[in-house]
Amino acid sequence: MAFLPFHSRDLFFKSKFGAVKTGEKLRFRLLLPRSFCVSASFFVLTKDGEDPVAHGMYWAGMHGDTQEIWDLEIALPERGLYFYHFEYDSAWGRGAIYCIGDGAGAVANAVTPQNDWQLTVYDANYQTPDWLKGGVMYQIFPDRFYNSGKEKKNVPADRILRTDTENQPYWRPNKDGKVLNNDYFGGDLAGITEKLPYLQSLGVTCIYLNPIFEAHANHRYNTADYLKIDPLLGDEADFKTLCETAKKFGIRVILDGVFSHTGDDSLYFNRAGRYKTLGAYNSEKSPYYPWYTFFDYPDSYKSWWGFETLPEVNEESPEYLEFITGKNGVVKKWLRLGAAGWRLDVADELPDAFLDALSASAKAEKADALVLGEVWEDATNKWAYGERRRYLLGGQLDSVMNYPFANAILNFARSGIAEGFARAVTDIVENYPKPALDCMMNHIGTHDTERAITKIMGESAEGRDREWQSQRVLSDMEYQKGVTLLKLTAVLQFTLPGVPCIYYGDEAGLQGYKDPFNRGCYPWGHENQDLIAFYQTLGALRGSLDCLKTGELHFVSAVLGCVAYEREGDSDGILVIANRNEQEITYNLPDKWQYKREILHGKPVTSCVHVPAMGCVILNF
Repeated sequence: MAFLPFHSRDLFFKSKFGAVKTGEKLRFRLLLPRSFCVSASFFVLTKDGEDPVAHGMYWAGMHGDTQEIWDLEIALPERGLYFYHFEYDSAWGRGAIYCIGDGAGAVANAVTPQNDWQLTVYDANYQTPDWLKGGVMYQIFPDRFYNSGKEKKNVPADRILRTDTENQPYWRPNKDGKVLNNDYFGGDLAGITEKLPYLQSLGVTCIYLNPIFEAHANHRYNTADYLKIDPLLGDEADFKTLCETAKKFGIRVILDGVFSHTGDDSLYFNRAGRYKTLGAYNSEKSPYYPWYTFFDYPDSYKSWWGFETLPEVNEESPEYLEFITGKNGVVKKWLRLGAAGWRLDVADELPDAFLDALSASAKAEKADALVLGEVWEDATNKWAYGERRRYLLGGQLDSVMNYPFANAILNFARSGIAEGFARAVTDIVENYPKPALDCMMNHIGTHDTERAITKIMGESAEGRDREWQSQRVLSDMEYQKGVTLLKLTAVLQFTLPGVPCIYYGDEAGLQGYKDPFNRGCYPWGHENQDLIAFYQTLGALRGSLDCLKTGELHFVSAVLGCVAYEREGDSDGILVIANRNEQEITYNLPDKWQYKREILHGKPVTSCVHVPAMGCVILNF
């Protein structure tokens, strides 16, 4: 059919774009040809996991000479994920209208897909921390950032201490075929404190630290003691000093909570007998025994993804739940010492009961504590633990790591397919509750992925072993082009809804494939100063633009390797134009943006603006 019966992203058809609050009135309009002779139409709504309910719509007059309007006003009192389509009765029987993609609807026939639209309904009382909105996050892998030179005390003898920071972490297996991850470069909390002025120059308002608790691998995702700082990083006093000093620079610190598993070489499991305590591996009478699931005691037990060094915990065990989320639990202890929140490792592997308790514990200690989860997919419709998850409906997570945005940005930088970028971004913006969207962790690289510049310009690492990855670096020509494209991706990252997160060293030009090559040491004294200056410019812009805190997003165009979108707030607005083409383009501006100020490069603006090859401009009013 040539007509458009419904479009979820057009306010004519749906009175509010995107997710809605419980109890919020929402009007749906449907357009149907008069020639269909429609006698009744229905809004068919299905609450996730329940049976569909058909709500009758009302005839609301003509739209032009050939189409009729049917509408319905509805408010949903219960939070949840809902799906909807439309049906109608005509002289030819029952017909239906489904989503065919990008929010558009079409009359169902033998070849059109029959997909419902998604409607996310979140708790009207859902609030997320205002302090994060409009800010800049900075992720630090503590061992690799900066060594203050402060004396390290009580360091276990089985650790290898290195000073050759220009080299790769050790990754080859030993004679027993094991990679021990026991080499350390000595980055510490005091070193981060020392570099706070630098982070402030980037506009950073929140530091996310990879794990800092005692653990016997350099990644520290195999926690040995949740109540103790790893001795190579410092002690509680160093942590308090970091948080207190950071606060003076307008920066808060959030911690990595690894709560789905512990290390086998830990206070709680104690498989290696390192600790004097009675671990779960040592005795069934251990106070920690209920934390774990043993199949054949003691050597057969449930472990994270089959890694025997990472015994999995039962997060709903009353003993474990109390230890982590109780009155004097882990969550509260570190918030009291100065942390501003938690990033939850593998949040999709943590059951709802645990996430509910953790969030309640954090918010009870600090009402504005941030609870951010690691979720790689669309967090509003994610399935895990055999059920639909409710991370972002209120009462659980404030935010998630925004992998869909990261993929959209990096794919655009590599391929220049503007339409795919706009589609991926709009899908997330439409599905996510506004309080969560404004706090999304918008990264383009982390400790789990290739460095951004490598992802953009390097060969694919899929199917490649560590030997291949260890030997690959960008050529000078690839690197220079990569820097140009990294600037483009950074502009997108810093101006889309949510909060940009810089992975330490990306702003200095670090490259590297997957773990451990993405975890090299920050190149102090060898930074790409031009790239750092660009990130500093973007950080300053974020600090000066109100529209980047909670402003709405609207795409103006997305075609031929160029995307343009608006962010508009109460007091200001911007137009971002990103050109992935390898030549400069002239962009003819809509009336409202003509003769406005270009704030990224100071380019002249008339009825058009010249956008550099593989570059961006930002117009402001």
